[in-house]
Amino acid sequence: MSAEELPDLLLAVADGDRTAFARFYERTSAKLFGVVLRILPERAMAEDAMQEAYAKIWRNAAGFDARRGSPITWAATIARNVAIDLRRRERPAGRTRDEDFDFDALRDPQDVSAEQLAALRVCLDRLDAEQRALVLAAYLNGESREELAERLGHPTGTIKSWLHRSLARLKGCLDG
Repeated sequence: MSAEELPDLLLAVADGDRTAFARFYERTSAKLFGVVLRILPERAMAEDAMQEAYAKIWRNAAGFDARRGSPITWAATIARNVAIDLRRRERPAGRTRDEDFDFDALRDPQDVSAEQLAALRVCLDRLDAEQRALVLAAYLNGESREELAERLGHPTGTIKSWLHRSLARLKGCLDG
């Protein structure tokens, strides 16, 4: 089964087809686990996040809209948000958001102070246009490195390097 068949599987999942759900899981779980592990390196927490993410996928399959993105991006966004929520719940007491800028909070601007947003805008403006677009596509829109590589026509390793350097520049700017 190819990626082009994932929308059909989600349609079947929306109708309660457990076999389609199992096939969707089989085709997407490795990628989603990679997304979750980047956020939650502790394997037990990552596995909990995966279980919760697939439960949300099952419940919300009818909400998938192919015009708004691919099934894997939709599912990865769900997994990523579940992992972020788990990480936030497990944040050590005494650690505040001001210790590091949280790109994920941009999804809900109420969680970001005006000063953080202003600082981020200044620092993003210091990146060249391609770097800025890459960072926003990856961290605000939830595009995977593989998807960016395919869309931009560059190797995944190159995209990873560009993102790493761009984030290092942002961090340096925000810390400075």
